[in-house]
Amino acid sequence: MQTAQAPTDRGNEIASTVVATMVQMGVIGLPRNYEIFYEALTGSNPALSLEVIALGNRPTQEQLDEIGRKFFAQNHEQGIVEQAREIIARELEGVATLLRSERNYIERYGKVLDETSSGLNSRTVMSQELLQKIVGVMSVATASTIDHGKQVASTLGDKSAELETVKSKLEEYKKLADTDPLTHVWNRRAFDKRISKIYNDNRGVLFSALILADIDRFKEINDRHGHPAGDQILRIIADIFQSSVHQDIFVARTGGEEFALIVEGTTEEATFEIADRIRMLVAQTSLKDVQPGCGQVTISMGVCMAADADSADDLYAKADRALYRSKLIGRNRVTRYSTIAERQGKNWLLYKKD
Repeated sequence: MQTAQAPTDRGNEIASTVVATMVQMGVIGLPRNYEIFYEALTGSNPALSLEVIALGNRPTQEQLDEIGRKFFAQNHEQGIVEQAREIIARELEGVATLLRSERNYIERYGKVLDETSSGLNSRTVMSQELLQKIVGVMSVATASTIDHGKQVASTLGDKSAELETVKSKLEEYKKLADTDPLTHVWNRRAFDKRISKIYNDNRGVLFSALILADIDRFKEINDRHGHPAGDQILRIIADIFQSSVHQDIFVARTGGEEFALIVEGTTEEATFEIADRIRMLVAQTSLKDVQPGCGQVTISMGVCMAADADSADDLYAKADRALYRSKLIGRNRVTRYSTIAERQGKNWLLYKKD
């Protein structure tokens, strides 16, 4: 029993060490990151271990993905796509071969039918023995064609399952590419694609809105409590966004401490109420479990209706202007772009959010 238990204990010890090391270095707990650190800490790949050591503390996800592409190309970005492309090409060629084979079988079966029909038409009287031979030939040809068809159907089913697996992997990869790894909401790439669709039709323009939110004094939080605490706060606020709105509301982290929500089929008043409810929920959330003395954080928000902007870029700029206004007049509030007096002529770009 002790002999059998030793490898398990060793495996658990390595796994714990990997997780602890990743946490200490501020590495996001993604499977592809775990793979890198597992190989590095077990020493099975000295070159990989040296590159991980050279990263130092708090490596970026881009640095880790570069190592991943180098040592585990089959599991990273282009490697996934290339691998899927090869599998699809191979499976499609196999399907084409099967279909050609089935066509040949059907053509031969058709030829047997034609020859039999011609023989029957050319004879006025046939013996019992001849009829039995004809029935025997037709029976064998039919059975053979049916059996081959069943084999083709079974093989096509297997290939379909293989292609479905590839499809699922590609969809998972696509989702990862559009997901913020820290908060698990949509990222800036997904946001840019979604906001551009608003102006594709009149309904999108008339009944859509953008909410931008920014954590107040987030730099001070990071400086005082450390980046791990800041990351945890980002995750908590992202969870509040997702849990407090309907599933059809698009939630994204657009960069740093900024989040964006795209609301469709709504009015300005309803959008304002959504934003203000989220603002209050964040302000009421205690963060003492994240870091002693952290207390509460607040967010400032800006709202703009799509109808008040000429394009996706204009919509973002105007919602951002409303957000800046919330910062300027005291933070922890929601400002509608429609209430901002343009004639004041303030240079909003000179203001730096914090």
